[in-house]
Amino acid sequence: MAKNEQLTDKLALDLGVKFINRRPYAREIFKKFSIDLLPHSSTDTLAGELYERKNRNWSTTNDNIVGVIAEGQIETIDLLIKQLKKLTRHEAQIPDFEFSKEEIIGMGLKLPSLFNIGFTGQVENAKNLSVKVNGVTKSRITNYEEPGIKIIELLSALASHKPKTYKQKVPSKYIAEALFYAESVEILLEKESGSDIGIDFDLKGVTVTAETDTDVKKVFKLAYKGKMAPFAATFVKGKDFF
Repeated sequence: MAKNEQLTDKLALDLGVKFINRRPYAREIFKKFSIDLLPHSSTDTLAGELYERKNRNWSTTNDNIVGVIAEGQIETIDLLIKQLKKLTRHEAQIPDFEFSKEEIIGMGLKLPSLFNIGFTGQVENAKNLSVKVNGVTKSRITNYEEPGIKIIELLSALASHKPKTYKQKVPSKYIAEALFYAESVEILLEKESGSDIGIDFDLKGVTVTAETDTDVKKVFKLAYKGKMAPFAATFVKGKDFF
């Protein structure tokens, strides 16, 4: 039995559902593994980035936790950022999954952290629509290796020596403790002939394979040519980080 099949079977057992002629849906994956889509993504998105939660939506503060806890310590910040950039990606033990037509519509027809995929036109009239995510890997900050050990030390020092600054900048924010990456993504769109439904996605640094591209059916496979950008994260509230 293939590994992905084993992961899918385990998830089905855990959730008490059967995946018949479909992959697990994004909502099932996100619920089980406590992850959320990033509001945006690029190859320089790092673990430790700080986010805020507003009206059920994530927004980045454009800051990283290391800049807060090591403010003014240029050499320390540089070292920690280098270590964050080198975090190893491991197999996430998450089966390949898909965003269903209903999920895509519910997200406003856009998946910005997945190759900036977006749809236009009367998408609700599509005969078939899905975005399949393949080969998920994960990197994370841990409390048993660098840079996590140093981050814990600096967090503790900030809370002890500058409690006002700590309370203002850490507890209420959300920290990207783990980042998730996709080896590739497949877009499937089936529609009636002449329908105005369209697809947009990033092309820069992306390998695009058009497996089918007709007026009624489009199947594209997208993969990064070089460094991957994360598409999702596990967010931990600052007060609970380590």
